[in-house]
Formats: sequence, structure tokens, C-alpha cells
Amino acid sequence: MKTETTVKRTTSDDQDFQELANELERDLKIRDGDQHLLYSELNKIDRIPNAVVVYLNGVPTGCGAIRKYDQENIEVKRMFVKPGNRGKKIATTILTELENWSVELGYRNCVLETGLNQPEAIEFYKANQYSIIPNFGKYKNSENSVCFKKPLRTLL
Repeated sequence: MKTETTVKRTTSDDQDFQELANELERDLKIRDGDQHLLYSELNKIDRIPNAVVVYLNGVPTGCGAIRKYDQENIEVKRMFVKPGNRGKKIATTILTELENWSVELGYRNCVLETGLNQPEAIEFYKANQYSIIPNFGKYKNSENSVCFKKPLRTLL
């Protein structure tokens, strides 16, 4: 059977995006344990104007979003792929769409935070040319956070 992947640009009001982001939140609650309350406060999904949902054969399978950090940097948020569909390059599809959208919006860099309890995410971002940077913003004093940055000029 041929697999069809489709990408939809949307907002955080999108029902499919909300359901996937909630599934991510449940996963992070298990991974982060007691620290989850701190992170869940930083990862609110309301009022995100730029979100992406990827569908596999019409079924919502993964999501991601970008939010303005400052004039030059946009922050990648809420990257998630359903566990049963990992390893199929869906995360790469999401990240590429978010990076392209960031360039269209005029940003120079993507920045993001992930947790030490997500080693597969850390390796994924490294494999996609993201470099570890000092923790920024609300993550500055978090011992569990790993922050990344990628210049987008290579995409222009």
C-alpha cells in the first residue's frame, strides 16, 4: 500500500494540532516526572499562529509549531510524532516545513529547547544541523534543558 503524507499549515486552534500536542504533553509528563509542572507552564499552546500538522494516509500523525522569540529568532515548539510512526521521516518533514515557514516570515535563526530526558530529540536536532547553545530565556537556569540554534541563511 502506498503511503501518502500531507502537510497542513494551521494555528494552535486546529483540533488535530491540539490532540497531538496533548499526546506530547502526556508523554512528557511521564519523562519529566516532578519537573513537568515547570515545563508545562512554558509550553502552552494557545495563540500560536504558526502550527503544522502532518497526516499519514489522512490520519494526524505529527505536529510542530513556531513562535516569535525576538526580531531575528523564531522558536520551534511542540514537535511530536506518534510513537507508532517514528522512524518514517515525519519529524524531518515537520521541521523542514517549520524552517521554510520561518524563512518566509523573515527570521534568521530557529532556536529551541528540549529536555535531557528526550535523547532521541537531542540526536534528531543535531542530525538536522542544530548546534547546542547556552540555555536561553526561561530555560536559562534549567538543568534539564538543552537549547539549540540553527541559522536559516542556508535555506535562502
